Amino acid sequence: MNTVTKLCILASCLTLVATTALAQTKSAPSVPNIAQIVALEAFTTFNDLFAKAAAGTPDPNWDFEPDTIRIKQGTVLTVADEGGEPHTFTEVEKFGGGFIPGLNSGEATVPECVGGFSNLAVAKTRILQGSHLEVTNLSKGEHDFECCIHPWMRTKVIVK
Repeated sequence: MNTVTKLCILASCLTLVATTALAQTKSAPSVPNIAQIVALEAFTTFNDLFAKAAAGTPDPNWDFEPDTIRIKQGTVLTVADEGGEPHTFTEVEKFGGGFIPGLNSGEATVPECVGGFSNLAVAKTRILQGSHLEVTNLSKGEHDFECCIHPWMRTKVIVK
């Protein structure tokens, strides 16, 4: 046989061996996929909610997620309330306490939350259970938002 024929036969044999090895690898039992389950407890009695806030350790299960978000200018920010209680998503100059003193963890009420729902600016930011609020026309820069009811619920929005 000439050299070219031998090389063709050798290449065919190598291809056959590689294909067989690959098929055996694919049919071998594989490691099972791993699934993770995370349980988040959002239920807290009002007594516990007030007690934790008074101790300076507000319930971490009551939170806005993410804590910080970066968006482009012109983006519509949608805030959904998927919990069982109403909240506000109120822009504040500086984070602080809300309009329920017992939930403020010792912080003074921020000016934007003073008056609670009798303050029209706060009332406009209320989000009821199962609803959402749209925030539009945010200028470039950093914007701080908090719940004026549960003031440890905070988000920083960075607009580029």
